Amino acid sequence: MNSTSNANQSGSPLFCLLGAVGYSRTLDTCVLEVVVILFLTVLIIAGNLVVIFVFHCAPLLHHHTTSHFIQTMAYADLLVGVSCLVPSLSLLHYLRRLNEELTCKVFGYMVSVLKSVSMASLACISVDRYIAITRPLSYATLVTPCRLRACIVLIWVYSALIFLPSFCGWGKPGYHGDIFQWCADSWTTSPGFSTFIVGLLYAPAALTVCFTYGSIFRICRQHTREITQRHARFSTHLEGEKGERGERCEGHPDKRYAMVLFRITSVFYVLWMPYILYFLLESAGLYHHKVASFLTTWLAISNSFCNCLIYSLSNSVFRKGLGRLFSPLVPSCLGCTDAKKTPAPPSQRSDPRCQV
Repeated sequence: MNSTSNANQSGSPLFCLLGAVGYSRTLDTCVLEVVVILFLTVLIIAGNLVVIFVFHCAPLLHHHTTSHFIQTMAYADLLVGVSCLVPSLSLLHYLRRLNEELTCKVFGYMVSVLKSVSMASLACISVDRYIAITRPLSYATLVTPCRLRACIVLIWVYSALIFLPSFCGWGKPGYHGDIFQWCADSWTTSPGFSTFIVGLLYAPAALTVCFTYGSIFRICRQHTREITQRHARFSTHLEGEKGERGERCEGHPDKRYAMVLFRITSVFYVLWMPYILYFLLESAGLYHHKVASFLTTWLAISNSFCNCLIYSLSNSVFRKGLGRLFSPLVPSCLGCTDAKKTPAPPSQRSDPRCQV
């Protein structure tokens, strides 16, 4: 380890995961790695700060208990962005005095724990929406604030414990620290530890999400079929109007909100699936490539920015909170916001129960 750091300081080419493609002799740094990591760091920190501030400024978002899990994910992703400053500063030669082995292990462990919090939170969100839709009358008694707080604490404790064996020499939690040469060359994965992580984290979370959202969409499809049969049975004009109102409101906020959360979950697993597949293949000794390690790892980390983007595109309440947050920065739109605050005529008001 010391010989590696001394070699770097003596003028030998810096270790770059992307090889000669990413190395610049003029700047003596891995340019592509620095650009990618700094770009993602800025996006992740800025995006999750926006999510946190909007949730604090939009009280309507707190009507769903899932908002607590979303905020937990936002804080975890924000910490991911902050921790990504470590490899950036290392590539820019600001961390030469730190122990490379310890820095690499701590960074890899922290990012693995934080992403585990996000994955477990998504699984809890899917269970919460499943209970809200399948047992709406008993939901308030099943999902209490005390149980919600206990679940969030359990997510953090479980995530911290499940990756702890990696510090005792049992395998490698991921490739987040491979920016450091010691992590890439000396810290190897273990088939046993990889199976342990997949069996206790990745697989249960994925199966929970598939079961709950599959059940939710099956219920929605059943309701749509019942409404169609009701329209065919009652063809009078009055009954038709009632049926149309029922069709608009049968997709009540719980189901529409479940669609937003399903998009977040889908994007999460789409971005993480290449990393998980590479993790399994590399642990089994079937495939190993430093470029693939870098690309799949930082593709997975880029998910920490996606939640803000999906919320802004999918959730009207979040967009309103976002507009309220930035309205002081755009004085020209204050008149527009004041006009929107004027109450609409009673005939034009929509049913608040049908809004998300």
